[in-house]
Amino acid sequence: MTTLSGSKILVIGASSGVGRATALSLVALGAKVVAAARNGERLEALRTATAGALETRALDATDGAAVSRLLAELRPDHVVLSAGGHSRLALVDEHDWESFSMPWNQDVKMAFELGRAALALPLPAGGTVVIVSSGAGLGGSPLSGGYAGAKRMQMFLASYLARASKERSRGLRFVAVVPKQLIAGTETADQASRAYAKLAGITQEKFMERFEKPLDAEGVAQAIVGVLEGTLAPESATLVVTGKGTELL
Repeated sequence: MTTLSGSKILVIGASSGVGRATALSLVALGAKVVAAARNGERLEALRTATAGALETRALDATDGAAVSRLLAELRPDHVVLSAGGHSRLALVDEHDWESFSMPWNQDVKMAFELGRAALALPLPAGGTVVIVSSGAGLGGSPLSGGYAGAKRMQMFLASYLARASKERSRGLRFVAVVPKQLIAGTETADQASRAYAKLAGITQEKFMERFEKPLDAEGVAQAIVGVLEGTLAPESATLVVTGKGTELL
């Protein structure tokens, strides 16, 4: 088990949801956290919530050069990517190519650019890069355009990057953490559950009952912490998380 106290950890997408919960959990463990996101106002609110116990950086994670510069500046021990775009919720024939492909140009590109930068720098041997994906990549998401395929590609990328790390003798782990159900209390879950409930002709509350035990952002954050500590998925590139616990894919 790796202790995270004193480790420098970059959390990308830390302004809300799983990223925010992860940053807070890591600060509580004594890690030196740098929180990065596009939304400066939310980052400042997070910094205030921790009484200044973490640093913040403005970052567009689709900008590969900006990601490389930030990694070179910080030289973090570990990185967590929990950022992505908000997909338009509509049946496939209501999408145009721009809205359908947006998750590939946002979510997949972020994971790709981060992975390349981590290997090229490289990050310190023994470090871990966590990519937060989605259960949509396992079961599909018919109202989200190319989102499900993009999230599946993030899982593939984690394994591809792990293979490249091995071939290049970099000593880095790459793990996709996959929340298999909607994460209660997040903006994404609220919007998606409303849309899918309407499609099914049921209430939003009824739709969310399909998940036997709710999964919240803190639950996903604890799984991410377990990955960084090496207690979860030490030899695997994909970890699935539900309200009931974790399992390897």
